[in-house]
Amino acid sequence: MRRVLTVIIAVALLQSASAAPPPANGPWPEVAQRWIKKYRTKPEPMAVPAVIRGLSQHGTLKEPESSGLYVGFISGVLSANPKKAWTLIEKSLPLPFEDQWILIRAVAYSGLPEWKDHMRGLAMRLPDRQEMVQRYLSGDLPPLSEVALEKQRPGTFDKVKSFFNGDMFFKANAEPPKRQITFESNADLIDTLWGIYFATGKEAPIAQIVTLLPWAKERDSVEKLTIGSMARFTLASNAARDVDLLRVLKGLQERQSKEVKPVLKEVIEAAELADTARLGKDAMAALDELKRKGAGSTRDLMTWGTVGEAALSMGCLGLAVAGQVEAGIPCVLGGALGTGALRYLGQSSN
Repeated sequence: MRRVLTVIIAVALLQSASAAPPPANGPWPEVAQRWIKKYRTKPEPMAVPAVIRGLSQHGTLKEPESSGLYVGFISGVLSANPKKAWTLIEKSLPLPFEDQWILIRAVAYSGLPEWKDHMRGLAMRLPDRQEMVQRYLSGDLPPLSEVALEKQRPGTFDKVKSFFNGDMFFKANAEPPKRQITFESNADLIDTLWGIYFATGKEAPIAQIVTLLPWAKERDSVEKLTIGSMARFTLASNAARDVDLLRVLKGLQERQSKEVKPVLKEVIEAAELADTARLGKDAMAALDELKRKGAGSTRDLMTWGTVGEAALSMGCLGLAVAGQVEAGIPCVLGGALGTGALRYLGQSSN
């Protein structure tokens, strides 16, 4: 009875116009996600540190792969409140070591002109996270604005040059390749962009997700196909429940390339007709076809399913905030996501 009363109170709070932080004893992290989704209608930035600490206390931030939504939301709040940014950061502390990464990444992704100054301030407050801080300050880890769409792959000339340099024969002595952070290899960045949108209501993060849509038609790379499918599915699912977002997508149409326009048209149509299940069916059919034909001449076909499931399930938080929790997605929020999103797409294709 007591638990039922707690849920009723939490729901009543969410239905109100107030942006007060979720109750500490509410059903986290679901309540926090719904609060985040409503945040942009009445922003209350000073309530955000309490939400960050609440997510930490409930163990939600321990898995970076499933926390992209929260990274984006925090970075969006910081970006929208530059004069309050350091105050918000300070009020979010202390955090346990395993959760401190989220503030560092959020600062790096905030786009604030003085983000490096805030990063140096964090270095003083988080002495055990010096390595991560220094990697962002040195450029070894890129801010969100510098994350590339896809990996740089050596061309024929580079391979020939590598041969004559002796790299082919002395790889053991060669410097290890620099890690590339890309949208192609990091599906949680889709959730990060959604978090920024929920924090700010701005068009820019949606426009970035839209640029990924042509990958929904990819027929050679599993990574690109799964990322593109998640971009298409989450855009349609959210727009079907958010008329403001639908208007944003329509406004973006005329500015898109010939590769983006037809896929964006599909997204808008699916949202208007509440027909997102069809997009799930298309994604599963494309993945099945790629499985049969192979994802490129050098890919190990035995691993294609693992790659596809991992990339799709990383977008699970985006689906959850889209309202798909109520639709029955078996996501383990705040922990290992498993195959939740992929299974949901499979169910929607039946």
